[in-house]
Amino acid sequence: MDGFQIQEAWKQFKVYGDPHAREQLIRQYAHLVKLTVARVVPYPPNGMEWEDLYSYGVMGLIRAVDMFDPTRNVKFETYAIALIRGAVLEALRSEDWVPRSARDKLRQLERVWVRLEASLGRPPTDEEAAEALGISVEDYRQLLIDYARTNTVSLEACLINGDEDENNNLLETLADAEDPYEELLERERTQALATAIENLADRERQVIQLYYYEGLTFKEIGQVMSISESRVYQIHTRALARLREQLCGSVVDPSAHE
Repeated sequence: MDGFQIQEAWKQFKVYGDPHAREQLIRQYAHLVKLTVARVVPYPPNGMEWEDLYSYGVMGLIRAVDMFDPTRNVKFETYAIALIRGAVLEALRSEDWVPRSARDKLRQLERVWVRLEASLGRPPTDEEAAEALGISVEDYRQLLIDYARTNTVSLEACLINGDEDENNNLLETLADAEDPYEELLERERTQALATAIENLADRERQVIQLYYYEGLTFKEIGQVMSISESRVYQIHTRALARLREQLCGSVVDPSAHE
């Protein structure tokens, strides 16, 4: 549909309740689902398939179409992406697919990262982290993948109120915001994120910039940086962990108090 047809479909649906127009709008914006899911979940968690994630995303899109107010000064794409993200993340939070033993190991990984960075004055290398954990580098890199799969939680919640357990989403909040106070909050959140990114190691910062700002895939980033796609994924995972640490608060190492 062109711009005029899209506006007409919104009118037919919102003013006259035309179910055919609603279906047209859902089809028109269906491409947002795959694009958004791919950004939220680079790899599907164990026990879930891409189709499962897409189905949750579609539910978010349908909710966006039903709730969107075309008379407000907000782009539908921005609003829809926020609700699609929210639907996928909520589904991931509600799935108890990670054994307790695995979560304990991943918390240990976080504590090791914090302890080594404090003692070294820089992020630890894979070899240093693996040695501290008493595992091989290969096992450590697999652990990074597992970490990413169990921590597919939006950083936006940390930017909003410092509590990542809250069911908030930055994009959804901003999509509903029209007053100067919310615009000020948006600038503060953007600055907090920019500062956290600047504090990353060079390669971590480069991956984040190429992936989120330039829109490159992991494969394309690997070609730019002359490293494997899996290595890019590992660097991306570690970068997100460090951003979460900075934005949500440092992980406390219990051994420091023993």
